[in-house]
Amino acid sequence: MTEYTVEFVGTGESIEVSDKETILSKCIEEGVAQEYSCRVGMCLACSAEIVEGDVTQPAARGLTDEEAEEYALTCMARPNSDLVLDRGKYPPSIEDDATAMENEAAAADD
Repeated sequence: MTEYTVEFVGTGESIEVSDKETILSKCIEEGVAQEYSCRVGMCLACSAEIVEGDVTQPAARGLTDEEAEEYALTCMARPNSDLVLDRGKYPPSIEDDATAMENEAAAADD
């Protein structure tokens, strides 16, 4: 079992996470505030941009293969190296969907 340091951008927080546990489970254990909901890789609430490092997340069904290279779903992601994560960052497809929904709602109000 190998331990890696996971640092969170802008918070000064870091945790040690083994390659056998998820980042979210360690956040919960250590009392680090990390958003989550479904815990099965679908809702994207726990998404974080990978600034540095590499993860494995074979069950992150909410991400495309391309998105999984740049974003981690912390409920599924296990570190393969030391990491720097920017929490609360979502893949462009999710941001685009949210913007489209806001535009549809605004048009319906008109």
